[in-house]
Amino acid sequence: MGELSSKTADQTLDVLGRVCPYPLVLTKKALEKMSSGQMIKVLCDAPASAEDSLPKFAEKQGFKFESVKLPGDTWELYIQKS
Repeated sequence: MGELSSKTADQTLDVLGRVCPYPLVLTKKALEKMSSGQMIKVLCDAPASAEDSLPKFAEKQGFKFESVKLPGDTWELYIQKS
């Protein structure tokens, strides 16, 4: 397990079955309500969001990011707000 995935998330956001741009939009909205240092776990099955838009968003914002690929096309994405 990685640094973030070994911790308990402050919030879990399930965007399974949603396609771009919804995972990114919903994640941004959830993070806006969170305090600095808090972490969200996003459950996502949209490859474009899990492998491209969400990691790029986190990097651009300076947030810590970790992705865990689960069996099948599902990811657990961990984003810690800075």
